[in-house]
Amino acid sequence: MFKSVKTGLGLACVLAVMAGCSSTDTDDSANEQVVDQTPPPVVEDTTPTETAVPLDNVVYFDFDQTLLKPSTRELLIKHADRMRAATTGTVRLEGHADELGTREYNLALGERRANAVRDFLVLQGVDASSLEVISYGEERPAQEGSSESARAMNRRVVIN
Repeated sequence: MFKSVKTGLGLACVLAVMAGCSSTDTDDSANEQVVDQTPPPVVEDTTPTETAVPLDNVVYFDFDQTLLKPSTRELLIKHADRMRAATTGTVRLEGHADELGTREYNLALGERRANAVRDFLVLQGVDASSLEVISYGEERPAQEGSSESARAMNRRVVIN
């Protein structure tokens, strides 16, 4: 009897395995995975490049000075690199002064400042014919007022 129980259990296990491996067609559509065959979306590289980074376009000067500061020189070297890479267009250098001094003196000072920027850019390899110098003197202040901080903001060259 013990032998027939073992045989019966063994036979039951074999039949259960075989039933699981049946070759009959069953509807497995509910178990199928849908494979998306559309290509992945194109992701543009938005990493900023050197040309995408905006540069400051204002160069400041000390009172009654036309000398370029070391930090100004670094900025102008970056501008020169971009200007050499750009093959067309004209860049306008607008010289400004604070309200101290006569109108004529400030026009001349603004022009000397703009010329100092132009000369530095030309030394960096920028084509001089692509640079236009203009002076507004004290006529177009960046900041109104007679405080030293307002005057310091008006002693400048704007690169356009």
